Amino acid sequence: MRFWAALVVVLYHLSRGVGEIPGISQTVWYGRSGVTFFFVLSGFVLAWTYDGNRVPVRVFLWRRFARIWPLFALTTALSVAVWIVFDNPVSKKAVAVSFTLLHAWVLDPVIAKGGNPAGWSLSDEAFFYVCFPLLLAMLAGRTQRTWLAVACGVFAATLAVWVLASQIADPTTRSLALDYLPATRILQFVLGIVAGLAVKRGWRPPLSLPVAALLVLGWHLALIPWSHSVPDREWYGAYSASQLLAGPVFALLVAAAAHADVHNLRTTLSGPWMVRLGHWSFAWYLVHEIVIRIVLGAAGRPDPESLPAIAGTWLVILVTSQVLACVLYVYVEHPAERAIRRLGPDGSGTRGLRQRQQSKPGDSSLIGS
Repeated sequence: MRFWAALVVVLYHLSRGVGEIPGISQTVWYGRSGVTFFFVLSGFVLAWTYDGNRVPVRVFLWRRFARIWPLFALTTALSVAVWIVFDNPVSKKAVAVSFTLLHAWVLDPVIAKGGNPAGWSLSDEAFFYVCFPLLLAMLAGRTQRTWLAVACGVFAATLAVWVLASQIADPTTRSLALDYLPATRILQFVLGIVAGLAVKRGWRPPLSLPVAALLVLGWHLALIPWSHSVPDREWYGAYSASQLLAGPVFALLVAAAAHADVHNLRTTLSGPWMVRLGHWSFAWYLVHEIVIRIVLGAAGRPDPESLPAIAGTWLVILVTSQVLACVLYVYVEHPAERAIRRLGPDGSGTRGLRQRQQSKPGDSSLIGS
């Protein structure tokens, strides 16, 4: 599923940055909502993984650092190098702040997008990771009724934030506050947590996986007439709605997929190539926009009236960025994560961790596996 979400984000950038392909571009015109999917999925997977055992907080945070920072740092350096090659301005302050993963907190588009524009979401994820031990301690072991109440409260809070943000006059600041600010987007992460806990404890989603997938597709199709009726600059436009209101449909989709896996139902998502593409999706997300800049900088933007030229450019970017993502995963992301894990707490492996936990029951920990 990570591959499909990343694909939607990539097609969104291709449609807006390279040129439109009829049918596809209209459907993914707000495909940036794929990031919302990743926020929900992150909460779901972490809750599923860490509910039920005790893992020290420092171990959890070190694992998360090893997971996201090495590839982020490398692609940020690559992004800055591409900007320099094509004589685009580079903010040293923005690059420096982005390496701390705090850049999404700054309501300035130059800072928030940092050295690698795609990296803003990792600033959000870093905040989610810091909050996760406390969130899990508060939510684990509750009843399904409590989790449902939390989910409803999260959606109500999202609507309230959306309406309150309408009072921000500057559209750029308003967009940053709603779309980038970690304190706003953590609501989607919490929604994923309660969905993960509920499914793990036996909750059966009301929709099957195919129906949930159709619901997600229907949501994106509904955004098309919405965008024709309301300009994106309006606070109640489809642009903001696509980010903020998609959380529940994505939570249902992830829950339905997990339920199908638990019950060994046949899906098209668990084959070896789908899993492999999912592994590459993080690198793909971080490099695809860089590849777009390289291709457009070298060859120029295709004629907007030439569908073959646009489709050809799309194909070059898709293939090149996917191959690069594969290389980065195999030779950078995966080995770097393993190496950094060995350098930190729990470097001796899970068995050593459990032995240490048994010998030091008072160690600060979070509930997890």
